[in-house]
Amino acid sequence: QVQLVESGGGAVQAGGSLRLSCAASGRTFSTIAMAWFRQAPGKEREFVAGINWKAGHTPYANSVKGRFTISRDNAKNTVYLQMSSLKPEDTAVYYCAADRTPFRISVSPIQGSYDDWGRGTQVTVSS
Repeated sequence: QVQLVESGGGAVQAGGSLRLSCAASGRTFSTIAMAWFRQAPGKEREFVAGINWKAGHTPYANSVKGRFTISRDNAKNTVYLQMSSLKPEDTAVYYCAADRTPFRISVSPIQGSYDDWGRGTQVTVSS
């Protein structure tokens, strides 16, 4: 099991930026794909961005393309989500997820593909 702890959430005005971090436990981090999902009040959890083990495949949801950037630091067992030009509709709880299958080339946008989840961090964007 991979334990995941998110941090970096908070309240920001529209147009602002935040960087989320997700610290992972275990020795397998460098071999697995990671992703960020979010869930807004009254809505289903949705895929935001993902990154494969080599950082060579980084898909994004259309709603965040060009504004969010996912990255990883395998030496620190950490994945990041840099969020810029934030909008009120980005308000949600953001979750980090790990796909424990090693060396997967393509990142899945499907929740069921992920084995481990963090508890989430709240992001609130005011207009």
